[in-house]
Amino acid sequence: MAKHGTSSLSLTEFVLVATTMVFAITFVDSTTDPPDVQALEVMYTSLNNPSQLSGWKATGGDPCGESWKGVSCQGSAVVSIQIPGLGLSGTMGYLLSNFMSLRTLDMSDNSIHDSIPYQLPPNLTSLNLANNNLSGNLPYSISNMTTLNYMNISQNTLSQLIGDIFANLSGLTMLDLSFNNFTGDLPSSFGSLSNLSTLHLQNNQLTGSLNFLADLPLTDLNVANNHFNGWIPQVLSSIPNFRYDGNSFDNGPAPPPPPYTSPPPSRSHNNHSHSLPGARTSRGSDGESSNPDDGNKKKELRAGAIIGIILASSLVVFSLLLALLFCFRRGKRREKTVRTSTGVLIRGTDKVNTEMQEQRLTPMATVADLKPPPAEKVMVEKMQGKNGSVKRVKSPITATSYTVASLQIATNSFSQENIIGEGSLGRVYRAEFPNGKILAIKKIDNAALSLQEEDNFLEAVSNMSRLRQSNIITLVGYCSEHGQRLLVYEYIGKGSLHDMLHFADDRSKTLTWNARVRVALGTARALEYLHEVCLPSVVHKNFKSANILLDEELNPHLSDCGLAALTPNTERQLSSAQMVGSFGYSAPEFVLSGIYTAKSDVYSFGVVMLELLTGRKPLDSSRVRSEQSLVRWATPQLHDIDALAKMVDPVLNGMYPAKSLSRFADIVALCVQPEPEFRPPMSEVVQALVRLMQRASVIKRQSHDESGFVYKTQDHEAIETSY
Repeated sequence: MAKHGTSSLSLTEFVLVATTMVFAITFVDSTTDPPDVQALEVMYTSLNNPSQLSGWKATGGDPCGESWKGVSCQGSAVVSIQIPGLGLSGTMGYLLSNFMSLRTLDMSDNSIHDSIPYQLPPNLTSLNLANNNLSGNLPYSISNMTTLNYMNISQNTLSQLIGDIFANLSGLTMLDLSFNNFTGDLPSSFGSLSNLSTLHLQNNQLTGSLNFLADLPLTDLNVANNHFNGWIPQVLSSIPNFRYDGNSFDNGPAPPPPPYTSPPPSRSHNNHSHSLPGARTSRGSDGESSNPDDGNKKKELRAGAIIGIILASSLVVFSLLLALLFCFRRGKRREKTVRTSTGVLIRGTDKVNTEMQEQRLTPMATVADLKPPPAEKVMVEKMQGKNGSVKRVKSPITATSYTVASLQIATNSFSQENIIGEGSLGRVYRAEFPNGKILAIKKIDNAALSLQEEDNFLEAVSNMSRLRQSNIITLVGYCSEHGQRLLVYEYIGKGSLHDMLHFADDRSKTLTWNARVRVALGTARALEYLHEVCLPSVVHKNFKSANILLDEELNPHLSDCGLAALTPNTERQLSSAQMVGSFGYSAPEFVLSGIYTAKSDVYSFGVVMLELLTGRKPLDSSRVRSEQSLVRWATPQLHDIDALAKMVDPVLNGMYPAKSLSRFADIVALCVQPEPEFRPPMSEVVQALVRLMQRASVIKRQSHDESGFVYKTQDHEAIETSY
């Protein structure tokens, strides 16, 4: 009995130990990867902590171990988030790039607003954000999501160009961008979607032709209710489900292809929902004419065509042999004129080849033709520098190339009356083209560019032409002709933030507190895009209120993005007035050592926020000595409520919420810290400003006041307790 009792106890102990080990292993396996936890917590907070997301926590949670609603894991990694139709509001959060293992993201059929975050989960295979209130444009990070095969962002309020971001998405099989406000032509990278079977673009404001869709294996295409024009490619007629009504397509059959071009590939599809305009011939199931006589005629034609092809091919081969023989003999003669050092230098240059190369590098745009053909991109392969070096640029220039003559006409020979600004690189002119389009021309002063910088001009243009963000001024075109260097930008007509804050003499032009917060958020998003989305990242190096232009709705647009590549030597060329104007925004590390990083941009952003808060200039010699430097005067007072209230721009007349002001000041204090390592990245600044705006919208809903969250401070105490 004693032995039996001892044996039973040992067995019990063994079971307990085994159970404990299994539990411990399970607990370890279910512990979620910290980056995934952090991203989910930020998403939960950004969605306003909704009760519908059962199990979710703002801090201290374990999504995989605790089975959060809609979250699926493999081991410790989150691989799927599916939370559609839950009535969620708020925003998507700013740490989605943390989800390195996420394959499926479905947040459709909710009320999520604001823009799509610039950085999405990089390894998604399925993305569904349909039927929300998302605005802005498609983020550039989509271009790197090479595993994506399903993307649905329909029924939102996205706008602007679709963006040329699909070149690497050959695995995409379904794309739905319908029921938005996209404008412009279809991007040429649509032609790279070699596996796309479903494409829905209906109910947008799209223009141009459908040529980029001609070679895609589509079975379902809907382009209805846009502004497409031209002829519908005949090859699209065989798509089983094709809808194109509500556009401005030309009637009649498409014109024949140009000579010596191969016909488009045949399709096996049939039974499309609409017959093409002007179709005259009935076709059988195999795609051939259903008339037997036509078939006999075609056979005769084919025989004749084959004979013709054989004869033509023989002639071509014979011609090629003669050409090769000629080139071989000519090469023998020219070998004597070639000498070798570190490379090959050809003494005799063919003038005709040089002229052809120049024409290929800079195709001219007429004054009236503001937009290049959709399929055409200038690829700068090499450019001979004055010092004999060859500069290679691999990236395409997507901006239009203009002639000097066309820009002279548009600016009235760069007249004084058309000057709208002046910077370290030169003056900016208002340009009006014959078709009524108004643009801004930056005429770069030749003295501002060194020899090496002049050679870098086209590379800088190539990089700037690819910047696409709603708060960044778009580079429309450029000119590199007769020693001239000009940049053509979209025109923003309301003026700069600097002038609005410091020179507005009309009371109606005063920026409300609400407008100031929106300006800060928009420019923060522009810097976030430059620093954290662009690869490699772009440092602005000249961030100031004079480079923030406002449109009619007071939306901010950041100028001079990417120009830092052209201005390494401009500090020594600045006038004293320009140096003073820029010095007030400069971070301490740049002033002391000349080192400039993205964190220096963050400091300059903090200075602009101080301008928005106080209405003061960064440097103002007209004030008493202790108040001449805005940062030095304001920083010690940012956490003092009483002092802060006295710092606010007096033109606001107390029309702001005190807590919003306090939180705004907290963000400023983080940005203007002397040590760059302690300044936050711009993504965190954006999120802080988004939260500030969200609290403002809560106040607006509770107050039922049309003026938003602009209130007298003394009348605001009861409302502030709500957040």
